[in-house]
Amino acid sequence: MSIFETTLDGYAHSNGLRNVNTYYKVLFAILTMLVSLVSQSPIVPIVIFGTVTALIIFKAKISAKFYLKFMAVPFIFALINFIFMAIFFGVGAPILKLGIFNLAVTVDGFNLGFLLLARIMGGFSCLAFLALTTPMTELFAVFEDIKIPQIVIEIAMLMYRYIFLFLDEATTMYHSQETKLGYSSFKKSYKSLGMLASNLFIKTWMKGEQVYIAMESRCYDGSIRTMGETGSIRNIGARNLILLVLFEVVLSIGTILTGSLSIF
Repeated sequence: MSIFETTLDGYAHSNGLRNVNTYYKVLFAILTMLVSLVSQSPIVPIVIFGTVTALIIFKAKISAKFYLKFMAVPFIFALINFIFMAIFFGVGAPILKLGIFNLAVTVDGFNLGFLLLARIMGGFSCLAFLALTTPMTELFAVFEDIKIPQIVIEIAMLMYRYIFLFLDEATTMYHSQETKLGYSSFKKSYKSLGMLASNLFIKTWMKGEQVYIAMESRCYDGSIRTMGETGSIRNIGARNLILLVLFEVVLSIGTILTGSLSIF
């Protein structure tokens, strides 16, 4: 399997929801993420995370292994925040005394930390849904349609392009070092990693210069045009819009009804 096929962009171009209207997916992701962020109880964000995860794995046909790896970083970040808030924030009766510097996990701190963890995972799953089911070219085209400043779009496009350029160069150099037994021992691994990091900066800088020269030779005038086929917001369809509105209304009602619920 090629490098491209195992990247985020590869899944975005070949998934079960690839041909769904881009505006529909953007509306679903943004509205659902907003509901997750404003929820005062972890119940709704957890439901959102479960629902969106099911859509990604079973409907979009994204590899569960890849998705779990993709979500590992935000989960670790959310877990660190949960632990920090559970120990250092909140008041009330302690539910766990750590025995170090009189630190303890309080009821209020635990509930606040768990709410934050649920919000992060619920919101990030919505972003993952958008990233894994929609090519970035189509998202950039949507940004143009809703009048996001052109300079912001172009910077985002170039950053996205260079992420994969960076990964491709890093992978090629790593495999080259590996075939020369550059990682056969801890000492060699340390040395090889340092060489990779220093050479990677030079190689990506040179590639960037080559890309800019290539763009100028093709009459680059300071603006990059997007050609993603996004469809139209009018082509979403009444049925799909009704389903989206009903889903968001149900989540909103759940947010109101579970606003006073907590773990402890």
